[in-house]
Amino acid sequence: MEELTPGSLPETTPQRPTMLTVLCILTFIGSGMNLFSSLVIAAFYDIFVEIAQEFATKFSIPGIELLLETKPLFFLVTAIFYAGSLAGAILMLNLKKIGFHVYTISQILLVIAPMYFMHLASPGLPELLFSGLFVLLYSTNLKFMSS
Repeated sequence: MEELTPGSLPETTPQRPTMLTVLCILTFIGSGMNLFSSLVIAAFYDIFVEIAQEFATKFSIPGIELLLETKPLFFLVTAIFYAGSLAGAILMLNLKKIGFHVYTISQILLVIAPMYFMHLASPGLPELLFSGLFVLLYSTNLKFMSS
């Protein structure tokens, strides 16, 4: 049996909060699916446009024209930002504070990218709300992360 002396405490590994784990899993799902779809659309852009145009003639989809006018570079750039979001979540899952900063920067860029590429005057409300909510919820877990 190991003796403890008055200045030596056993080392403990920090516990990851359940909420942080849940947030990371949700980020893996959302950003992972968006990363995959952005890469597929960028790779097969011409086919995507054909299918989307055919689909748009059969169903009324608001904003489809704007999406069809977007260049493949938009999808490639957003794929990079979603990869950054995933990397940040992986780092936060490992309780690294830098992951929060990587994630937050990626989310800000994901909100701004459509404004730049699609020449929009303001960001989309759902994107802004979801990104803001996740950044806020992740920030409540910063005290459990190390530098």
